[in-house]
Amino acid sequence: MAGQSRKWMILVATIWIQAFTGTNFDFSDYSSSLKSSLNISQVQLNYLATASDIGKLFGWSSGLALMYFPLSLVLLVASFMGLVGYGLQWLAIQDIITLPYPMFFLLCLLSGCSICWFNTVCFVLCIRNFPVNRPLALSLTVSFNGVSAALYTLAANSIDPSSDTLYLLLNALVPLLTSLVALVPILLQPPLNSLSRSPEAARRNSVIFLILNFLAIFTGTYLLLFASSNSDEATSRLYFGGAIFLLVSPLCIPGTIYARDWFHQAIHYSFRNGDGHSLLVVVKRLDFWLYYVAYFCGGTIGLVYSNNLGQIAQSLGQSSSISTLVTLYSAFSFFGRLLSAVPDYIRNKFYFARTGWLAIALVPTPVAFIVLAASDSAAALNTGTALIGLSSGFIFAAAVAVTSELFGPNSVSVNHNILITNIPIGSLLYGFLAALVYDMHAQSTSGDMMADSLVCMGRKCYFWTFVWWGGVSVVGLASSVLLFLRTKYAYDHFERHRISASSLS
Repeated sequence: MAGQSRKWMILVATIWIQAFTGTNFDFSDYSSSLKSSLNISQVQLNYLATASDIGKLFGWSSGLALMYFPLSLVLLVASFMGLVGYGLQWLAIQDIITLPYPMFFLLCLLSGCSICWFNTVCFVLCIRNFPVNRPLALSLTVSFNGVSAALYTLAANSIDPSSDTLYLLLNALVPLLTSLVALVPILLQPPLNSLSRSPEAARRNSVIFLILNFLAIFTGTYLLLFASSNSDEATSRLYFGGAIFLLVSPLCIPGTIYARDWFHQAIHYSFRNGDGHSLLVVVKRLDFWLYYVAYFCGGTIGLVYSNNLGQIAQSLGQSSSISTLVTLYSAFSFFGRLLSAVPDYIRNKFYFARTGWLAIALVPTPVAFIVLAASDSAAALNTGTALIGLSSGFIFAAAVAVTSELFGPNSVSVNHNILITNIPIGSLLYGFLAALVYDMHAQSTSGDMMADSLVCMGRKCYFWTFVWWGGVSVVGLASSVLLFLRTKYAYDHFERHRISASSLS
């Protein structure tokens, strides 16, 4: 029973890691200050945002590191990468040290790579400790990555609401502190042979996951309500304390549930251990490239949109609402991640291939860009931001489970990191397009071609960007539908086999 209890401690530790390491989501909170401090153009600012995503190109190195080093060491390396990446940027912005622009680019790249390392550690922890309820563990923990921006907003407001650059300092220190706390349960991981895999254990675990998901919904609602409010430092501290309490509270749930039942069986009906495809086999499959395009034209656009949210709001004359918009995106991204677990809860009553759910999740993205292109009102901006956050959040959370199901669980740390190489590519292309359109209209309105930092105002700054992004997202939707049609029969076959095995046991 001790091993069963410790695995839930690891799940909670993974939630903490995910909640405090989504540091790329608060870029919009300090991007305007970064732009003015460095006296750079929108294109140059976009390169810094892209650099963070380019760091994901080296995400495969985390899987390689796990082959030779303990997971705890990989976690610490990730935290120190973030400490250096964000810490040196903060020192430079504070004029404590002097760094050239190329060094900022490299530091952003290092910071982005650290996020990828954190994610890989969390994926491996969930897969190792929850072999039967793997999709539920992955979707729940990955969901909390979406609340990072809201948590950092509360933390910054509780210290100094007037300092945008404070986010860089928090990005450097908080993941390190969280990693040190999470090391305790990680070092006490239960042996794999102590984990029950019986259908009874799976059902019991599902109940716990359901409770944890309800708690997660409450946490997301709490952050949506209070992180976006304009409060003084004292009130923000109370709100932040409440958020920390909600993140700690899951510790009591597994023990309460398991106190009622101490007997377990050892029958496993899920994916077979060892079931996995090598990288060379994966990249030769059409399914992989359909999946790659769907992610590239769907979830990645949502991430690039969040990176540009500060400038989008500023161009529409809503600079005072940037923190609110970032919190809105963060909260709905969180809810989207939670929704990715719904298929696993309703599969006994209504089964639909996970690739089909992925296609459905992509629908809000083109709708959002149509809304954004059609109107420059605050309501349209809020609606579009919420829809994009919801859609991209679902994709980010479901992607790990889809990768595991399509190409095998044992190679997921490598295969998924290959999949997300689309993020830096998309960030560069989509962000560069947005920056070119922005700077073009900024030059035409300001008339000063030599300005150090151009500012564009008006709907025209992002109109054609929204049109192009909307068109690309339609391509992603089409690709996901084709992937669903190709994999539907395989998913149906697996589900029939699962039901048959469950009835026999």
